[in-house]
Amino acid sequence: MITAQAPGKLYIAGEYAVVETGLPAIIVALNQFVTVTIEESQHYGSIVSKQYQENSLYWSRQGDELVFDNRDNPFHYILSAIRLTEKYVREMGKPLALYHLHINSELDSQDGKKYGLGSSAAVTVATVKALLDFYQVPLTKDRLYKLAAIAHLDVQGNGSLGDIAASVYGGWIAYRSFDRSWLAAIRRETTLVELINMDWPQLSIELLTPPENLQLMIGWTGSPASTSQLVDRITIAKAKRRDAYHHFLHESKLCLEQMIAGFKAKDLKQIQAQIRRNRELLHELSDFSQVSIETPLLQKMCDLAESFHGAAKSSGAGGGDCGIALLDKTLATEKLAKSWIDAGIEQLDLAVHHVTL
Repeated sequence: MITAQAPGKLYIAGEYAVVETGLPAIIVALNQFVTVTIEESQHYGSIVSKQYQENSLYWSRQGDELVFDNRDNPFHYILSAIRLTEKYVREMGKPLALYHLHINSELDSQDGKKYGLGSSAAVTVATVKALLDFYQVPLTKDRLYKLAAIAHLDVQGNGSLGDIAASVYGGWIAYRSFDRSWLAAIRRETTLVELINMDWPQLSIELLTPPENLQLMIGWTGSPASTSQLVDRITIAKAKRRDAYHHFLHESKLCLEQMIAGFKAKDLKQIQAQIRRNRELLHELSDFSQVSIETPLLQKMCDLAESFHGAAKSSGAGGGDCGIALLDKTLATEKLAKSWIDAGIEQLDLAVHHVTL
């Protein structure tokens, strides 16, 4: 039996801008996991997941038709990961087999709460990782990232793939996304094996070490959001408000470069200052796009953190889900945790996870 795990993630800063080629974000991997096990089978294969049997689906109207958005259904990511990895395996001259694939996720709570920790990315990474092991293909982080990124992109169609990078590399990372238009073009004229061995234009994944006194606190507001749909709405605003959008991208790049420099200098104050600046920029993006990124409860979470000398903001696409606060761990963080509870915000007891293959 083969077993593989991939951790969840949270965005620290650089959301939305990171979907543009080469623009930076900081992401952290967390110690909650998706676990995939594979067991060879003789007669038929199966995919089984207790958590996803009653998965939520998002839908909209096109005229009188119900249109379902499968980008939020984890089974589609699992199937995409299987198809792509097995194509890679076949290109390497290995025969395919039947197997039972079991998925177990810690990224959603036992009562079905969705915390926004990147379960679709983690399940994609864990599936690719388990299959490479099952088919005895040598595993590297670069190979795992590229296969999982393509499989995830084939389903979601947008996004930066930073959550894939966090699940593969672990820890704190500075991430810059590759040129997705290049990927779409090169896939038409190269084999998958050749593509995985190539350097991908502008892709950058750099491990960061935080200051020793940095404390990461995560608050969950109890309101799950659909990342893919929020990114779609920002894409529409990008076309209508081009000047405002390019100003946002320019300022986000400057902010993240200063924040990355703060990590390298082990300067918590500098990191916190740029967290606050990134929050301001997300407010500007929300205003001109008319997309609700920082909900009232996320605003309350951030304002409470500021009152305890922390720097805080929404995490990821916003619209609900999680917010993050960075504090000096020598301060009384227990008081902030209690104030969050009193405001109806759940502190998630999570730690940074460092990946080894």
